[in-house]
Amino acid sequence: MTFLHLASSCRVWGLVLCAVMSAAVSSLAGEANPRGPVAETFEEAWAKMKPFDGTRAPGGVDTSTVDGKIIVGYQGWFFTPGDGSGRGWVHFAGGNFSDGKATVDMWPDMSEATPAERYETGFKYPDGSPATVFSSYNPLTVNRHFKWMADYGIDGAFVQRFISGTRNPKSFDANNAVLDNVRRAANANGRTFAVMYDLSGMRPAEALTIISKDWSALVDRMQITRDPSYQRHHGKPLVILWGVGFGRKYTTAEISEAVDFLQHDPKYGGNAVMLGTPSAWRTGKGDAQKDPDLEALIKKVDIVSPWSVNRYKSPEAFQRCLDSYGKEDLAWCNENKVGYMPVIFPGFSWNNLMDTRGRDARKEAVPRGDGTFFWSQGNGWIKAGAKMIYIAMFDEIDEGTAIFKVSGNPPPPGKSSFVTNEGMPPDQYLWLAGQLGRTLRKEIPSQDAVPKR
Repeated sequence: MTFLHLASSCRVWGLVLCAVMSAAVSSLAGEANPRGPVAETFEEAWAKMKPFDGTRAPGGVDTSTVDGKIIVGYQGWFFTPGDGSGRGWVHFAGGNFSDGKATVDMWPDMSEATPAERYETGFKYPDGSPATVFSSYNPLTVNRHFKWMADYGIDGAFVQRFISGTRNPKSFDANNAVLDNVRRAANANGRTFAVMYDLSGMRPAEALTIISKDWSALVDRMQITRDPSYQRHHGKPLVILWGVGFGRKYTTAEISEAVDFLQHDPKYGGNAVMLGTPSAWRTGKGDAQKDPDLEALIKKVDIVSPWSVNRYKSPEAFQRCLDSYGKEDLAWCNENKVGYMPVIFPGFSWNNLMDTRGRDARKEAVPRGDGTFFWSQGNGWIKAGAKMIYIAMFDEIDEGTAIFKVSGNPPPPGKSSFVTNEGMPPDQYLWLAGQLGRTLRKEIPSQDAVPKR
């Protein structure tokens, strides 16, 4: 690690953390988070949950409302051997991260990463040098990601908090570590963040219990809603519940109880609530369950965000969806005073992940092209009157939807192969996201063609 890098890190993370980090020896094994291994017990995990003790960078984005913002989803679920967590390979592979065992479809661009952020894999380049990746457990890398958001004009991120990860102390503590990295990075770079509960894997009759217990811990122990960078909407802290209306084992009535808690509990309420729903939430067709109670639930929340990933595969198909139901969805929300946050994505591919499960998913891929597909969605929604946009996702290389910098020169294909930005620069989608933000805020005029750099 160079002296200049250490000096920069000191300004971001503080002298104490920097001194600990600089004591480690830089190598292709990366550096371990001084936080140490993930907790073995809930008591140990709870003891690590602390309030934010820093300051927010001056001149950052307004945190009081989601209106006018471009927000990305931040998975933050990538762990590696050597990152200090003790978890090994998580989300890069089901075991050792090597040819034929990869579960990601894109390779992160590591050209800006310091040696402290590079973790060696089982993949090699033609010259024999090892290919490296990052870890979400490394605070330097998460800070770099939020610096990219600031550099390109992306307002902030909804950090995923997986319900399934709250059931055991190791995954619970891992969730907390990433959330802590995110809030420090958001404050250091003047961005916003909010907690997005992913309800996948939630069992019947446990929504209120799990969400109330976890949110109470975040408020009491991490004082999350007092964080100067925490995203609010109409002045209230924003909490997102993703996965409502898909016909899963939990019911709309159970989610409604959790919403009531988040909105009205005397101590932990007072929040704005956003629901992540199927694309056909209003009609009950396609990916949505037919549920007469869903509309009533959506009427009492603050924002609805329909999931659109892989629901269409071309600009023309997107336009048909926008014309056939998207504009009516937006009109319904305006009439019922519910915010509407459409989801856009740059492309899709999960070939390696499905290969490890014995399934060929190549026909499901959505090519990225030159950015026209991505731009047509964002610009189309802005022209239709959307006031906010959610991008899926910032770092989702499992399903090939990532907009962060991805490598145009990944390890050569073998049993595992990797998609790229198809000739576009590594930062193409970060730049396009920033241009959409400027268009949304009317800083530049809307245009149908992909803007030129």
